[in-house]
Amino acid sequence: MKLTIASRESRLALWQAEHVKTLIEELDSRPSVEILGMTTRGDQILDRALSKVGGKGLFIKELEVALLNGHADLAVHSAKDVPMDLESDFELLGFMKREDPRDAFISSGYANLAELPEGAVVGTSSLRRQAQLLAAFPHLKIEPLRGNLDTRFAKLDRGEYAAIILAAAGVKRLGLAHRIRGLLPQSQFLPAAGQGALALEIRSNRSDLQTLLEPLLCPQTTAAVRAERQVSRLLGGSCQVPLAAYAEITPEGSLHLRARVADPQGGEVLSAQGHGSCENPESLGQQVGEELLAKGGKRILALCHSAS
Repeated sequence: MKLTIASRESRLALWQAEHVKTLIEELDSRPSVEILGMTTRGDQILDRALSKVGGKGLFIKELEVALLNGHADLAVHSAKDVPMDLESDFELLGFMKREDPRDAFISSGYANLAELPEGAVVGTSSLRRQAQLLAAFPHLKIEPLRGNLDTRFAKLDRGEYAAIILAAAGVKRLGLAHRIRGLLPQSQFLPAAGQGALALEIRSNRSDLQTLLEPLLCPQTTAAVRAERQVSRLLGGSCQVPLAAYAEITPEGSLHLRARVADPQGGEVLSAQGHGSCENPESLGQQVGEELLAKGGKRILALCHSAS
């Protein structure tokens, strides 16, 4: 059996695809696997924020075309880059075991956010990070930061930013953990839905792949990310909304979900949380998402969409 994985061509995306390739080749059926590298619109448009040019779908559309026309059998994505609702031709099998879900503080000259002076420029591509940063450190200046990880590190090293904030998972996967000055506490900086997890996408009629690839999936991560994605789905699920959601399995075996939605300028941050069953994670996500809306989330969503 021969399988083809569709992947973006960034170094991180190819690392992720190679990781999945290795795991597939270790399965009992020993299929042979190749990687089809592709450039997406999200990789090409680097001068504007994602929220201004189409959002998360820009990173997967070309890969889905390859699945649809038979050039690839599965696609590997960073879960946080996958839109909340896929077209009926496609299906997310589930999610692989999660890496560190936290955000990482990276700087050449400062040890942490508290050391940054007034007006210091911090780079991030995320409205979620921007909102949480400004809520905690309103004296900072937040500037857009796009491009792959190597490009972002190069901009930091050229002095364009005093610090940058990145997902710790990607930095660690590329062997760059030594560049991390600190991991941001989830009490102040809750991750994006799906952050740190890898998603496997196939055509919805490929039941053969469902059975083959099931050993690669992590039931605990899949339950957690499904809950997080339901919050995001309920609140619009786009790059235009500063939304954070993170679920984890408790020692008792239940699912604990925390979520936040914020004013992009840091003026207001709403929080909600709840416990639920791993067997029905969407129900927990719906409950927590509805609590956010009831607390004033609708007003923040309207503000976000009017500003976009």
